[in-house]
Amino acid sequence: MQPIGRKRWSIAEGYIPSQSSFSDRALVSHETACILNAGDQDAHVSITVFFADREPVVYRVTVSARRTLHLRFNDLKDPETVPRDTDFSSVFESDVPIIVQHTRLDSRRAEVTLMSTTAYADA
Repeated sequence: MQPIGRKRWSIAEGYIPSQSSFSDRALVSHETACILNAGDQDAHVSITVFFADREPVVYRVTVSARRTLHLRFNDLKDPETVPRDTDFSSVFESDVPIIVQHTRLDSRRAEVTLMSTTAYADA
């Protein structure tokens, strides 16, 4: 299949609450970047997370060819964890075209809130 998407994406909105009303992993508050690599080459993706009061942090992931990765920001640990209760933004840069969608689950209250949007594609 021909690759689809762009090589640079951004998500301006980011926030992981430290609290959740549930302990089940599926219902723990989280931010997710859903990454689709429909092409025939692995995508090597760097994710730069920006903060209001400190320098950015860069994470790296690989999305195999013709695969998807639902990447929870909560699970990023190397080089450090993404802080909770902190506003952040992110930029995704890939060596092949990909699609990025952003999803947030906020379960601080029993009435769970779910939001999803396609990220902004730049190049």
